[in-house]
Order: sequence, then C-alpha cells, then structure tokens
Amino acid sequence: MPLTRREFVAASAASALSFSQLKGANERLRIGVIGCGGQAMSHMRALVKMRETDNCDVLAVCDVYDPRAAQAAQLTGGKVVKDYRRVLDNPDIDYVLIATPEHWHHQMTLDAIAAGKHIYVEKPMTKTVEQSKHVIAKLKNAPKLKMQVGVQGMSDDSYETANKYIKDGALGKVVLSQIDYSRNHKSDFWLYPIDADAKPGVNLDWKAWLGPAPKKAWDPERYFRWRRYWDYSGGIATDLFIHRVTRIIKATGVTFPTYGVGTGGKFEFATSIAEIPDTLNILLDYPEGLTVQLISTQANDTKVEHLIRGHKATLEFTRSGFTIKPQRLFADEAKEVTHEKTGAEELNLHHRNLMNAIRSNEALKCDAMLGYYGVVACEMGNISYRKRKYLKWDAAKERIVNA
Repeated sequence: MPLTRREFVAASAASALSFSQLKGANERLRIGVIGCGGQAMSHMRALVKMRETDNCDVLAVCDVYDPRAAQAAQLTGGKVVKDYRRVLDNPDIDYVLIATPEHWHHQMTLDAIAAGKHIYVEKPMTKTVEQSKHVIAKLKNAPKLKMQVGVQGMSDDSYETANKYIKDGALGKVVLSQIDYSRNHKSDFWLYPIDADAKPGVNLDWKAWLGPAPKKAWDPERYFRWRRYWDYSGGIATDLFIHRVTRIIKATGVTFPTYGVGTGGKFEFATSIAEIPDTLNILLDYPEGLTVQLISTQANDTKVEHLIRGHKATLEFTRSGFTIKPQRLFADEAKEVTHEKTGAEELNLHHRNLMNAIRSNEALKCDAMLGYYGVVACEMGNISYRKRKYLKWDAAKERIVNA
C-alpha cells in the first residue's frame, strides 16, 4: 500500500534524524550555514579555523543577498544554496547554523528540527515567548537532537560556578542583581553600513527576507539596519540584554519571572527613524525573592558593576572571573572568594560544546530551556515598555499578561 503524504514526511524526518544521530559520532561534522551577514561571517571564520582541530567542515551556505553568499562560499568552500530548505534537505549536513535576523529564528528552527538536524541558533532563540514554546514542544519529540542557543558567554564557566557558590549559601539570601550593556553613539545609533549595490530582484530576494514579517516595500534601511525595527528585532533587549540576563539566570538558578517592567525611550536620538528606544531598562522580580536589574543606553557607555547581592556577601563578575566579598556585618561568617574563569565568551568554544554534545552527549552550555528563560525576560521588558504597563507571568499558561 503506498504511503500517504503525512506518512512519507514522517518517515523522511525519522530517517534524517537517524542519519543525523549516527553521523558525527566519530566522523567529520558537516555544517550548513543559513544567513551570511556580519555575525555569521564571524561564526564561519571560527569554524574554518576549527576545520582540522575539531574535524568539521562547512558544506553549504545560504543567504538572500548574493554577494554575502558568495563571500561566505569563498571563505568556507561551501556550496551556495538559494533556499534554506534545500540546506535542510541535504542528508550530508549534520547541523545547521541559523544566523539570520530574529524574525526568522522560529520557523527555521522548527524546520531544522523536522529535518532531523542538530542546531546552533543565534540569540535570541526566538523573537517571542509563544514561538519559544513551539520550539520546546518540538524538541521534546526529538530528544536526541542537540540545539545550542548563541549566548556565547555561557561558554565561560563563571556563571555555572557562581551558581554552585550561591546554592551553597556563600552569599546568603540573594536579593538583587544588576548588570548592564551600554554603548555611546555620536549622532544616531546602530547605523550599520548600507550597500548601495543591493538590488531586489537582481541580487537580493526581499520577499524571502521578509518571510513571516509584515509585507513592506523594499527599504534598504530596514534590510541593513533591521535591529532598529520591531518587525524584525527586540532591539536592546534581544540584541544586548539577552547576553546579560542569561548570565544572571544561569548564576542564580531562576527560571520565569513573576513580574516585570520596562522603561526608557528615544531620549538622546529623538529624531532617529529607528522604532526601538535608545535607552531601555528592565526590572524583573523572580519567585525566589530577588530582583534582576538590566541597564542600557546607547548614549553613554559608562559601565555598571555586574553584581549579585546577597544578604551576607556580594558576587561581582570581572574580566577574569568573579569575586565574592563578605558584607561587613557578616565578615566572620562569609568567606572571600576569587574565581579565575576557564572558557570564555568565544564562538569556537560554543560550537565545540555543541559538537561534543552531538558526538558524546556533553551537556550544552546554553540549551533550549535556558534560551526560553531569556526570551521570557526580554519580551516581558519590551511589552511593558511598549504598552507602558506593569506585567506578570501566568505560570499555568506560560504567557505574559497584565499585572
């Protein structure tokens, strides 16, 4: 009896999944790259250097803008593929790097799971909470697939080590964390270069780039500076805060916040055509009884100390790791600690961790659940800022609602 279409798709996915799991255990891992912009090129430079040491290779590269795809192919030797779905169809590819704008992360990740591919998806894991829930549900049905979320700072052991000290009571009751990610721009912010040679219908597929986003007429500003627009990006929260809040989530062991609020605006660059604010600050209360404070402006880059404040001691993250210093009232009870980190916020380490997870089931540094917790924190801040409302987390339905 012939297979139905549904049975054929299911059988093909199962076959691809089985192949993917067998491949890479002792053999060369072959990678497909989807999205070949600036961050993706950094990934590919790292992967090319890892070719011999880590027994890997880039087999295919895909981008809607032909010059970027050509540049990626020249760097890696990978074959240019026009449609990302053909990358996923290739049985020789073991895992895909998804380094596209945020609005494509969700669908491409779901498609990669269905194709039985291991995944490295750049941060944020998805643009919205609902999208993250879809990804988590699909991964539960593919338990042998490995997915790394591109918060590269998790390949620095400082945060998992801090978690051990916090669990052991080295800080006493943790009550407050503060962390920042600020920059200083002169006349406007995030003005990425615009290539005048980009021509839709000639060397760029604008319709494919828009994908699930609202349909718009060609606009090079939106294409090259997509981080400035809500249709494609969560702005400061998903581009910068995701790196910071994931550190705090990992270190403190929290998951979903109970309440959140976002404040800010276009304070310095008020005439910018960017939709996102140049200044954004988020406060998140977690059920464990602590507040996480995320601080950012694009108009002043003075640093804020990255602290986790406990009743008995304070943990401060530094360039070399972290220190724990007792509060004066608990000088005889709490102990001073200096941790020198191993690992670092580096692309090669994050990819190597994924490769080890594929080959030998090594624990992922930033798995899908950690990626999900970060998306919740960032979207809660963004929705609060945009609606000017105080929000809470509906734990039963896993969604953000009005407080």
